[in-house]
Parts: sequence; structure tokens; C-alpha cells
Amino acid sequence: MIRVNPKTKIDFIFEDESLIVLNKPSGLLVLPDRFNKEIPCLVRLLEEKREKIFPVHRLDKDTSGVMVFAKDAETHKYLNGQFQQRKVEKKYWTLVHGYPKDEEGTIETNIAGHPHKKGLMHVSQKGKKSITHYKTIGALGPYSELEVLIETGRTHQIRVHMKHLGHTLAFDPLYGSDKPILLSSFKKKYRENRNKVERPLLDRLSLHAKQLKFHHPRLDKQMVFEAPLSKELVVCVKQLKKIFG
Repeated sequence: MIRVNPKTKIDFIFEDESLIVLNKPSGLLVLPDRFNKEIPCLVRLLEEKREKIFPVHRLDKDTSGVMVFAKDAETHKYLNGQFQQRKVEKKYWTLVHGYPKDEEGTIETNIAGHPHKKGLMHVSQKGKKSITHYKTIGALGPYSELEVLIETGRTHQIRVHMKHLGHTLAFDPLYGSDKPILLSSFKKKYRENRNKVERPLLDRLSLHAKQLKFHHPRLDKQMVFEAPLSKELVVCVKQLKKIFG
């Protein structure tokens, strides 16, 4: 385990001589920021404790969940090839607004950079082919829990596809709502503490990389790694189930 600050920790799921699998916390960059090198990032934190680390794939800064890093160039090349050939299975958990008309389905569109909003993506015929499969886990009042599997790995793919489906993430300042989920919004007998500001049930991106399946280069077998939901996501779901379950 590595602590980023007193409240944020990076849990290791698996490690051997070839690779590291860990549970990335929300709010942490994977690679160094191009303009401000002082901002903490996962690669630098790992290299402070170990030798050279090779990133194989990325997660958005505000997405949490399972990631794999190679420890040598040979392993990096092997794993990178699996990602490029779509041989890696990537499952996510997300909480979205509303309830999809079809309990499960596939979203297949092209995704490109937004022509007028820097850093954002959108559905466009000029973009790259993107495929997302989703399955509804259950309804939680005005929200739904979904399990999502992506065949491609475009920037912001799940967030863009959920918006395209008409069900933006429950908390997503870029593509949906920047309003935190508050208990007082649903609980009729909620008692406000006059001395304290209400703490949100959720004020981070409601997206988590749940599972990663790939072939280990040296063990020569398929491996499945899972990252449990972070505490704030677990608490949010628990409270919503208590109210709407």
C-alpha cells in the first residue's frame, strides 16, 4: 500500500517480477501533468518505491479501479499487444441517471475530440469506432447501477456513450451533472446539523474499473483481477438501497 495523502491510499492487488496490479484511487492522475509536474501522479509514486514502471493503459483522473503496470519492456510489449488486439476484458461499475429502456445492450458509435470544447469527446462519424456493452444491475430511485464492458478504449468512452444513451453518470461535471448526491434530497426526515455543512453521499465521478482479465506473459495463463468499490461508492449505494430498496 502507498499513501498519497492521509486520506488516499493505493492498494496493491497483485505483484510479481513482471507486473503490478493495483486499485487506483479517484482524483489521481496516471501520468505526469503536461503543464504542472508538481501534481502527484501514479507512475511517479510507483517509481519512488520501485525501479522503472511501464504504464500499459490509462484510467481518467477521476475514475478509480483496477490497473496493470509492467516492470520491464518485454512485459510491456506483450500486455500492450493484448490491449491493442482487444484481448483484454475490461469491466466497469457505474451509477447513472434514470433507468435504461433496455436492461442490457450495446452502444456502437464513432468517438472523436469535441470541435469546440477542449478536452471533451463526442459522438461523431469522423471519430474512431467505439463499442460499449452494458447490463443493468438494478434501480436505486432516480439512479441505476450498471455493469459495463468495453471492447475499445477511447478517451471518456463510457461517459460519452452513457450520455449518448440518455443516461449520464450520476456525477460527471464534464458530460452531465456537477451536483453532488445529497442524502437530504431523498430522506424525508433528514435532520440538518446546524453546525456542519452536509457531507455529500457522492461528489466524485461515479465510475469504477471493476475487473481486468488478461493473459500473464510468464505464468502463461489467463488471470482475472478485481478491485473492490472504494468506501465512498459503497456508502452511497448502501444509503440509496436503504431509501429506495
